[in-house]
Amino acid sequence: MTPKPFIAVNAHEVLQRHGLDSLDALLSLQLDAVDAPNTGRGGWSSVHRLELEDANGTPQRFYLKRQENHCTRTLSRPLGEPTFAREFRAIQRYAREGIPALEAAFFAERRVEGRAQAVLMTRALDEYAPLDEWFERWGRLAAVDIRMLIRSAAALVRALHNANLIHNSLYPKHLFLKLHTDGAGARLIDLETTRRALFGQRDYIRDLETLHRRSAEPSRSQRLRFILAYLGKARVDAEARSFINRLLQRTASKGGA
Repeated sequence: MTPKPFIAVNAHEVLQRHGLDSLDALLSLQLDAVDAPNTGRGGWSSVHRLELEDANGTPQRFYLKRQENHCTRTLSRPLGEPTFAREFRAIQRYAREGIPALEAAFFAERRVEGRAQAVLMTRALDEYAPLDEWFERWGRLAAVDIRMLIRSAAALVRALHNANLIHNSLYPKHLFLKLHTDGAGARLIDLETTRRALFGQRDYIRDLETLHRRSAEPSRSQRLRFILAYLGKARVDAEARSFINRLLQRTASKGGA
C-alpha cells in the first residue's frame, strides 16, 4: 500500500491550484534540471526549480527533487530506501527540535514494478545565500556584518549539537545565511547524512573540523570568534583552549591548515 503523501499546510492550496498535489503529477511535470541528473546508486536523481503563483498572484518558489532507484542501504533498511526519504525524515526531525533548516512542502514515495520512486519538494531559500557565496564577497563586507554572520552560523551549529545531532557533511555550501536589519539568520540544507552524535564532543569536533577545513576566507581571529560564540564564551579559557586544540589536531590529521 502506497503511503499518503505529505503536503505542508502552507503549500496545499498552491499545489492543488496547479494540479500538482500528487506524486504522479509532480513526477510527470516537464522541467529543466538545475544540474545534470545524478545517475549513481543504480538509478537517477534530479533537482528542478519551480515557481507557482498562489491565489493572490504571489509567486511561491520551490525546489523539486525527483528520483527513481536512487537508494541507500542501512542496517535498519537493508533492502534500501530512496535517499529523499532519509532527507525528509531529517527535515521533520530538525523541525521537531527547533533547528532552522529547509522546509518541506511535499513528500511522497512508492514502489512501482520493483522501482523505488520518491519526490521531495522544499521551499526555496531565496533570501539566503550559502556560506561559500558569502566568502566570495567576504573582503567587501562591513566588519559588523561579518560578526553577525559568524554569530548566527555559530548559534545554528550549537543548536544542532545541543540536540545531540551532527550534520555529518557540514560544508560551507550547506550553511545558508542572510543579513537583515536586526542581525542575521541561518539555516541548514542537505540533511540526508544527519545522525545522532554517538561519541559526544568527538562527533561535534568532527562536524566543526569539516567546516573549518573547507572555509578558506575567515581570518584566525574570525575563526576564534566563531568558536567562542559556539561555546557561549566571551574569552578564551582553559575549556575553550582544550576544545580548540582538539579541533586543530583533527584538522592537522586531515591534512588541513
